[in-house]
Amino acid sequence: MSPCGALSRRIRWRPRPRERDARRVSAAVCKAASPRPPLTRPRVCWRIFLFLFVFGMVAYFQARSIPIASVQMMPQLGLSQVQIGWLETALIIGYTALQFPGGVLGQRLGARAMFVVIGLIAFGATVATPLLPLVLTGTALFGALLLAQLLLGAAQGPIFPVSAGVFAAWFVPEKWALVQGVQSMGLQLGAALAAPLIALLMTAFDWQRALLWTSVPVLAAILWWAYYARNTPAEHPAVSERELSELGTGAQGLAAERLTWRRLAALLSNRDLLVLTVSYVCMNYVFYLLANWCFVYLVQERHFNHIEGGWLAGTPPLAAAVGAGVGGHLAGRLALRFGVRRGLRLVPLLSLPAAALLQFLTVHAANAYLAVAALAACYFCVEMNEGPYWAAGMHIGRSDAMAATGILNTGGNLGGIIATPIVAYLSSQHAWGSVFTLGVAAALVSAVAWLVVDPERLPAHPRVRSAPSG
Repeated sequence: MSPCGALSRRIRWRPRPRERDARRVSAAVCKAASPRPPLTRPRVCWRIFLFLFVFGMVAYFQARSIPIASVQMMPQLGLSQVQIGWLETALIIGYTALQFPGGVLGQRLGARAMFVVIGLIAFGATVATPLLPLVLTGTALFGALLLAQLLLGAAQGPIFPVSAGVFAAWFVPEKWALVQGVQSMGLQLGAALAAPLIALLMTAFDWQRALLWTSVPVLAAILWWAYYARNTPAEHPAVSERELSELGTGAQGLAAERLTWRRLAALLSNRDLLVLTVSYVCMNYVFYLLANWCFVYLVQERHFNHIEGGWLAGTPPLAAAVGAGVGGHLAGRLALRFGVRRGLRLVPLLSLPAAALLQFLTVHAANAYLAVAALAACYFCVEMNEGPYWAAGMHIGRSDAMAATGILNTGGNLGGIIATPIVAYLSSQHAWGSVFTLGVAAALVSAVAWLVVDPERLPAHPRVRSAPSG
């Protein structure tokens, strides 16, 4: 007889005080004896995703730190604003150059080792920047800072192509647009966090300690990743059989495959990937315009003072962060409902023309605050497309998702390299109308290109894993 049954026999049915106490004890014993359902724990794939979310957020934080710290760096180190610009350019060059090679190397080394290597290089480059003035001065110092920023950009370049390969292995195709969109949300949050945090630490201490102290948590994340992460779900001891069965063949081999020269040539000649990349170049003209020039536009053209312009210029990145998450979720749902080809293209076919219209409204808005609202809404619409673009690149590349998205993001950063001198020249001539007119054209071209892209077209190699159609 169970303890619950034995205890209930001793309890009489009349509710006297002592009997009521005994009844409470009996209920407690029965509750303790009954089996409890196991606690639901987050799946390992979402813990892996959290690492990649942090890595992306840190990359954008590190990239924005030097422009903010330059307020103190220039007078203390004798650097000019032009030299600070060269430091930013060095980072962009290193970042762009290592997109595709970084994706290829990531497939060969595996994501676990790759993130450790590039994470430690980025950490060393970030820490070197505040330490170099202790031993160098003048031209030697500027050359060393230039090299540090080049290395930082090169280390950050493979982050997102390698992340795409991890997502392809750890998530079912229906989730690819969602995880890409949410990771892009983290990038914008990292960019938004950099300005107030670095500025606060610089005010309380100095720019050297601001850069050093914000680097310490990054090292902890890298070491934790080295201990916890695995290249594929099948290798991870904490992944359940249920999670493995849901992932199918991708859990064992998708991210572990080694890229061959034949498959590499197939990627470089893939029509869908090349058209998607051209579309991404055009979209990123608008992205870099909004990401880097909002503050200048609001001060120069809309005549806000620096303080108010600074606060208002922080609105578009926050809208962009929300847009990235919303776009990724929406694209994933549409791909599941209408199929990959039709579902992924619906978001850019609607949001990119909307971004073109919002740029037109920005220029012609009679009220300056209405122009700020149009800029924020435009950035929201542009960032809605990060999930669809990267998910389409992953579908095209399949088991070579790292290399395929490396090609895609090389194009994206070429859009920034193209946009920067154009916007700089036209804005210096106060031709902001021409700046945004080019943005309108770029947004429309990037949308039209989606009509040609078919992410489900079979690749040259046989291993195919795609979302269900219809």
